[in-house]
Amino acid sequence: MARIGFVGLGNMGGPMARNLLKAGHQVAGYDLVPAALDGFAAAGGTRAGSAAEAAGGAEFVITMLPAGKHVREAWLGAGGMAAASEAGAVLIDGSTIDVATAREVAAGAGRPMLDAPVSGGTMGAEAGTLTFMVGGPEEAFARAQPILAAMGRTIVHCGGAGAGQAAKVCNNMMLAANMIVTAEAFVLAEKLGLTHQALFEVASQSSGQSWALTSYCPVPGPVPNSPANRDYRPGFAAALMLKDLGLSQEAAASARAETPLGAQALALYRRFVEAGQGDVDFSGIIRMLRGG
Repeated sequence: MARIGFVGLGNMGGPMARNLLKAGHQVAGYDLVPAALDGFAAAGGTRAGSAAEAAGGAEFVITMLPAGKHVREAWLGAGGMAAASEAGAVLIDGSTIDVATAREVAAGAGRPMLDAPVSGGTMGAEAGTLTFMVGGPEEAFARAQPILAAMGRTIVHCGGAGAGQAAKVCNNMMLAANMIVTAEAFVLAEKLGLTHQALFEVASQSSGQSWALTSYCPVPGPVPNSPANRDYRPGFAAALMLKDLGLSQEAAASARAETPLGAQALALYRRFVEAGQGDVDFSGIIRMLRGG
C-alpha cells in the first residue's frame, strides 16, 4: 500500500482521505481546522503538524483546498509542500481552481504534478464514487490511477497540465445551466397543475432527460437521495457553484469564447448567493425561481 500525504480535510477532503484509509493506504493528513484533523485521526489517519510534514516521505501528495491562492501558497509558498515532497513523488491537486494557476503550480513544483478536480459532491466523496478530471503527464497519471480509484469511480485523463481544470469548469457550467432550466420546468409544471412525479416520469424517459433531473432532481420525491428531500442541505453548496461559474467565465474571457447561457447562470447564482443562500444546495435555486 502507498504512503500518502493529504492536506485539506474538509467536507470533500475528509471523506476522500478516509476512503484512502479504508483501502489500506498509510495517510498522513493536515488541516488548519482542528476538528477536521480530529475526525481524520479518529478514522485511523496520522496527524501531521504542517502541510510540509504531511508531504514529507509520501509517495503521493494530495491537496483539496478552497481556491487557487491557497493551492499556490501550499505548494510553492510558505506551505512548502513541493520542496518537502520526495523527488519521485506524484503531486495531485484535487481542488477546483483556475487553469492558469494550475499550470503555474505544475510548472514550479519540480515534481510530476496532476490537476485532478472532482465531480460528485459530498455524497460522491463519502461513497467513493467521484469523477476525477485529470491533467498532467501520462506517466504520473498511470501511477496515480490506483490512488484515485480508491476515491472515485470514473477517472479520465483529459490532457496536459490544466486540462483537468478546463474540463471541470466546462462540466459545471453545463450542470448549472441544466439545473436552472430543470428547476424552471418544475416551477412551470406546478403553475400548470402538473405533478412533480408526472413531469419526472415523462422527462426522464424523453428528450428532457439530464443528470440534473434523474440524479439530482430539484423537487422532493422522484429521486429519494437528492438534496431536495433533506431541505436542500448540500450536496454541493450554491456558493461553490458560484465559484465554479466564475472560473468558467474567467476561462471564457481568456479564450475569447462566447458563453451567454454560462454568463446568465453566473448572474442567477450570484443573485441566489447574495440573498443569503450560499450554504444551500445549488438545486435549491428552485426556491428563488418560484419567487419565494
